Amino acid sequence: MSVDAEAGRLRTEADEPGWEVDPDDEWGVAVVATVGRQLKLRREAVGMRAAEFGKRLGYGEDMVYKIEGGKRIPRPEYLDMADEVLGAGGLIAAMKEDVDKVRYPKKVRALAEMEAKAAEIGVYECNIIAGLLQTPDHARHVIKAAQPPYSLDDVERMVAARLARQTVFDRDPAPSIHFVLEEAPLRRRVGGTMVWRQQLERLLEVGRLHFVTLQVMPTNTEAHPGLDGRIELLKFPDGTAAGRSDGAFSGRPITDPKQLHILELRYGTIRAQALSSRESLAFIEQLLGET
Repeated sequence: MSVDAEAGRLRTEADEPGWEVDPDDEWGVAVVATVGRQLKLRREAVGMRAAEFGKRLGYGEDMVYKIEGGKRIPRPEYLDMADEVLGAGGLIAAMKEDVDKVRYPKKVRALAEMEAKAAEIGVYECNIIAGLLQTPDHARHVIKAAQPPYSLDDVERMVAARLARQTVFDRDPAPSIHFVLEEAPLRRRVGGTMVWRQQLERLLEVGRLHFVTLQVMPTNTEAHPGLDGRIELLKFPDGTAAGRSDGAFSGRPITDPKQLHILELRYGTIRAQALSSRESLAFIEQLLGET
């Protein structure tokens, strides 16, 4: 049972922002509705009222009804506890994988699925630190800076989605991943000195992985093909590829070999002009030493 439940306080929506269902996500709506129905049927089958069930899990009755009605995405812990309380033998807990995906926007899910299949990933960022490299606090401050501002629920949903993509670093076998980051975003102290230092330390941690190449593009350098925006290239085991660039093909995803060749040429030129991996890690260490 949760600490809140032991203390006599049951969780409400205010305690868990960012777990609402996106009404425009048809697949997500269907998944959450199905899970909610299964939870309700199993609860009623054992003769347990919603209030009692919620108390056993540490949640208010209203939250139980909203989850069962497909209005709220249940947390993984909720499903684990529900499985135990209802004696479902793992059947409810097994729903966590699909439910976990629902929390993330459709565009992010599609990108994460492609990254999860890629054998090679190449990313150039000119204005921010790449999302795959961001710490939770850094991501939160970047997203909160948007105008008009996102709701707190949306901020947490977007942070969680960005962090979920980082499971690509846990793949076995690992993909080959290349990053090129501009110097200016590395110097920008997003979130204050402590958050900034933690972000630089994260870059060093990832940059030292044997399957990752991290390069920095110095500000004091000649013009290069990435000045008009982000580039991402994904290559898959079957020989196919996909890419996107803010400054080419209207920013839309592409798979045409001729268009991909253009992005590869631009990305290769950018990598050639950037500092080497060793020089880049030394540069980041130097930034850390300046504080």
